[in-house]
Amino acid sequence: MRYAIGIEYDGSGFLGWQRLAEGATVQAAVEQALGFVVDHPLEVVCAGRTDSGVHARCQVAHFDTDAARTPFALQQGGNSRLPKGVALLWCQPVPDDFHARYSARARRYCYTVLNRRVRPAIQREYLTWERHPLDAAAMHRAAQVLVGEHDFSAFRTVHCQAKHPRRNVHEISVRREGERVVIEVQANAFLHHMVRNFVGSLLLVGRGEHPEAWIGELLAGRDRTVAGPTAPSNGLVFVGPRYPREWGLPDEVCL
Repeated sequence: MRYAIGIEYDGSGFLGWQRLAEGATVQAAVEQALGFVVDHPLEVVCAGRTDSGVHARCQVAHFDTDAARTPFALQQGGNSRLPKGVALLWCQPVPDDFHARYSARARRYCYTVLNRRVRPAIQREYLTWERHPLDAAAMHRAAQVLVGEHDFSAFRTVHCQAKHPRRNVHEISVRREGERVVIEVQANAFLHHMVRNFVGSLLLVGRGEHPEAWIGELLAGRDRTVAGPTAPSNGLVFVGPRYPREWGLPDEVCL
């Protein structure tokens, strides 16, 4: 039987999603917890791997087991064995051809910047601090050139293992909420550090160091070395993937 699970996690205590030979990862924690419940080793496959320090509101993953356990028992039993920074939000059976990564049609990220003169004392693991005033409206206008299918080489880390740099950004928005500037991006898929590199360049526009048209110039130039720096991992949340409703998953992960 194949099961899909929704996972919420605080990435600040982990070296990212992917299992490593050494160090705490979300994948290893989930596999260990569920493996204990079903009484056999298993592999958990996620919709999109996250880097060290990146959080997830509803990561989706799947795993296979022949153990006679109800979805409720898998969820609750798994939660009883997981560290406090990880929680299984839901668990349900899915068809054998469902794949957490390949069945997804979109993925969504949210990045939050605390924009004030004083650094944060609380929630600092979930915010990036920017002391210089930001023009969120200018950042939003500049970002719209990123919408659509493009070669995003200018916003791709040199360590990216993707076969090609083309991705389709469905929407991107930048808005101010009091002292916070919130950037949300949805695309069919993302390159390594793509969102953080978007943010790093948009912050330079927001500070007035580059004109709005600069983002389009970076996109056309395809040169990572002239774009802005990679924004810190804290502040980035993987909101979750999006699937066609035919899979019968919870509304929060459906298109």
